Amino acid sequence: MASLKLAPPNLKSIQPYLKIAEEHEKRDPAITYWCRLYAVQTGLKLNDKSPENSAFFIKLMDWLESVKKVKRDDETISNEVVAQAHIENYALKLFLWADNEDRSGRFNKNVVKAFYTAGFIYDIVNTFGEPSEEVLHHRKYAKWKSTYIHNCLKNGITPVPGPMALEGEKDEEEELANLLAESERKPMNNPLPQQPPAPYPAGGLFNLPQIPNSQFDAFNLPVPGAQAPPSTPNGSNQISPTTSSNNICPEQGNQGDAILRPEDYHKAQKYCKWAGSALQYEDAPTAIENLQKALRLLTTGQDS
Repeated sequence: MASLKLAPPNLKSIQPYLKIAEEHEKRDPAITYWCRLYAVQTGLKLNDKSPENSAFFIKLMDWLESVKKVKRDDETISNEVVAQAHIENYALKLFLWADNEDRSGRFNKNVVKAFYTAGFIYDIVNTFGEPSEEVLHHRKYAKWKSTYIHNCLKNGITPVPGPMALEGEKDEEEELANLLAESERKPMNNPLPQQPPAPYPAGGLFNLPQIPNSQFDAFNLPVPGAQAPPSTPNGSNQISPTTSSNNICPEQGNQGDAILRPEDYHKAQKYCKWAGSALQYEDAPTAIENLQKALRLLTTGQDS
């Protein structure tokens, strides 16, 4: 699959998604599938119909079609509702781990890559329609933070921990796309004394041998959720609904007489996730509001 790892030179903007897809081919096929699908959708909008680009997109689309057939029983690929939840949960776990390390003053390449990867995975949510306000906020913050921490470390400056006011609205996509490659070309100047990082298993997030010539070779992330704050869900990020999108039989709720659909369980899960995210920012009213919405939906079948 080497031909899908590197975009043609004039399709540089989709390279981050291809790199993330490459990293996840064996670890999380759904992330790989949706990253490559989003790369196709984004690249075709560039309206560059050169023979090189067209041949590349044809290879990508052929791969997508073959995977969709082979993985037709995998709902993280075949069911858009499940896929969206899977992608958002995965990005959120990366984001919360990086945010926790950032707030604790542990600044290193792992944190840069976690924010970086989360930001680009959040982009993929656009495939399913208009992203939520939470996704938009986390995406912008993650991309900005990865650039900010990288530049501080490169210049020997101690980053400011935690949330900061974003510096203007200028587009930093080009700098963001190049910052990791730059960090490989030369070491960071004046490395800062570091606090001990949060422990994580040898092999990190991906637990696989390094990929030669990858711009991410220097990074080794922890398992998403394993060292995240208490409100971050641990364990597998695989969503396992009890029914598929093709099964129209409703399910009986555990409380009252509510008849719940798979979409209701998904929405309740999102309310709980938003509540957990609000707690990370010590926003108790928003957390309470979302938990109440989840409880009301599960007990009455009504979404407020």
